[in-house]
Amino acid sequence: MHKVSGAVRTKYIGWLFLISISASACCHAESNSSSALLTPPGGGVYVGVDYYPEQWPEERWETDLKLMHDAGFNVVRLAEFSWVLYEPTDGQIDFGWLDRWLELAKKYDIRAILGTPTAIMPAWMAKKYPEALAMKLDGTRIVWGGRRDNCFSDPDYHRLSDRIVRAMGEHFANNSQVVGWQIDNELGGTDCRCDKCKTNFQKWLEKKYGTLAELNRAWGTRFWAQTYDSWDEIPMPADRVGDWAISNPSASLDWQRFTSDLNIDFLDNQASILRQTCPGSQFITHNFMGLHRGINYYRLAKQLDFVAWDDYPKLSPGEHFDSALGADLMRGLKKQNFLIMEQTAGPLGWSVFSRNPQPGELRKICYQHLAHGADGELWFRWRSCTVGREEYWHGLLGHDGIAGRRYHEAAKFAQEFQRLAPALRGTSIQSKVAILYDYDSLWALEIQNGYPGASYQDAIRRYYNALNRAGVNVDIVKPGDDLTGYKLVLAPHLHVLADDVAQALVDYVRAGGVLLADCRTGVKDETDLAYARTLPGLLSPALGIEIDEYESLRLGISDSEEVKYSIQANGRIDGSFPAIHYADWITPKGAEIVARYGQPHFKQYAAVTRNQLGKGIGWYVGTIVDESDFYDKLVAQLLKDASIRAIVSPPRGVEVSTRQDSDVGLLFVINHTDQAVTVNVPSGKPELLTSTTTGETLELDGFGVAVIKLSAAELNANQQ
Repeated sequence: MHKVSGAVRTKYIGWLFLISISASACCHAESNSSSALLTPPGGGVYVGVDYYPEQWPEERWETDLKLMHDAGFNVVRLAEFSWVLYEPTDGQIDFGWLDRWLELAKKYDIRAILGTPTAIMPAWMAKKYPEALAMKLDGTRIVWGGRRDNCFSDPDYHRLSDRIVRAMGEHFANNSQVVGWQIDNELGGTDCRCDKCKTNFQKWLEKKYGTLAELNRAWGTRFWAQTYDSWDEIPMPADRVGDWAISNPSASLDWQRFTSDLNIDFLDNQASILRQTCPGSQFITHNFMGLHRGINYYRLAKQLDFVAWDDYPKLSPGEHFDSALGADLMRGLKKQNFLIMEQTAGPLGWSVFSRNPQPGELRKICYQHLAHGADGELWFRWRSCTVGREEYWHGLLGHDGIAGRRYHEAAKFAQEFQRLAPALRGTSIQSKVAILYDYDSLWALEIQNGYPGASYQDAIRRYYNALNRAGVNVDIVKPGDDLTGYKLVLAPHLHVLADDVAQALVDYVRAGGVLLADCRTGVKDETDLAYARTLPGLLSPALGIEIDEYESLRLGISDSEEVKYSIQANGRIDGSFPAIHYADWITPKGAEIVARYGQPHFKQYAAVTRNQLGKGIGWYVGTIVDESDFYDKLVAQLLKDASIRAIVSPPRGVEVSTRQDSDVGLLFVINHTDQAVTVNVPSGKPELLTSTTTGETLELDGFGVAVIKLSAAELNANQQ
């Protein structure tokens, strides 16, 4: 055991200075190849499990490691909640138990991803440094004992976090069993309301806006006499999602950005420490949470070598879209393949639990990850714990520790995954379709919904799910990314739309791209002020429309009851469809009317339009349609305009996706239903899981999977 002096070993670095510290580390992260870092020593792929040896008798460790080895596992994520076990009292740090486990793991050729343990502070810290605990809106401190109960502005929390991370980095830097680091665990809060956070928020605003005059302009503070004369007058917004609680939407959006930055700066600082102490081949990542809304994940990912992701898909046969969307978002954060750090291993739950995955379901979940860019897979957790809040979050092994059905299914996948490794190596998802995903728009629509049921992520889902059903790959990109190479771009509910992004979208269409926008796009500027323009603002040339008026279909502002409109489409999209929640009153200015409203007072207005600009086409959908069939027909037209054809048109409940390099393509066919299905596929091709050759049709059992080898040229031919 050795005593660590916090004053000598490290010092608190305020969040205002973390960006400059992280600049050099960012170069390291961006220069690394995710595929190289995700390749184990000796080749193959990482496949394994999350394990908590500290929760079990030490004499059980070797039994577990042998079972892991026999299953084909080669990596374990561990120790992300073990701070107090390393440092039982302030400054007394000892890694002896973890050293012993790593030495034993070496015998079974199992590597470790170590979690930095800062998601749960020790009890002694909460007692000795009570201001390290987050403060609630009512001015009381969070009671210690859960997860993520810290204040990210507290200097003692930073100092002590830095100390334990530095000590870990120095101790394990040269341990050959440690292949990488997971910083903290599932960053996503907290929303602390203490005076330190208030002061840091004011400093953050001063750095962003420079002058009070600019802040007052950007926030529109002349409304309700909110003008500020000094930085310390600025309060923390009372609540960012209520109705009357929000006094200024622009302030609430900046508060959300600020709290996001606190999390990001905390991660960046730990990454900087690990880069200094572990300059070798150990990678640095973090376990993201897919569609989590609290942090700007594009920024959170910048310092990392690659993204890791915790995915717990709905255990409902046929429901698979959110996991696919989450995977494509995770891949889009750094435009790299990713690692699955946690995934479903059994029934899930804390107080109550879900159904048990059916035979074959765990395996097909893994193949969906591979199909969307995963290069490694870990299950959460190894064994169902017998103590604590997660007793019902089941592992591959039950409470009894016996290797049963779920263990053997995971072992089957692990062995298949290793056999596929040579074919997977160097492949990635290549797509001609992109969806813009914007955290500012997500947050702004949470602050002011506008119409009942407004949800940025639901808007994305309507189009993403239809594209998934059509069998085409989709990239998720952020506004401002280079769109060269995409033939179709969708920008649903891009509520906050900067002028330069709008102009880039117009230029994209004029140059030959196909663009889809829809209602509530281009309403706000970057400070969440409504544009003093006729909608859709600067996108009008690309869309060929003006929006004279618009409405929520709620009967009154205090009524939950809604009216329903209908839209009639003829020609490009045939049928009559129910329109709910919202309606734009669209006046075509050169655009073709694809669908009209059925209500008499809407005769001169359009519901859906299509416009030619230069070499490209701009589509606009001015309402929410309550039938997936509409979106399937719309997407078919978008793909036709963009000259994109799916290599396989899957039946409902079946997903197809492709990975490729310059020479080889892999077609994944995944049955998400519990019933047998027949799928039309390219014939005469190698099916890698069964070592057979395909016919014109493929028979898949419930939750069945196929991986078909094609040439890259065959895949590319569908996108000419």
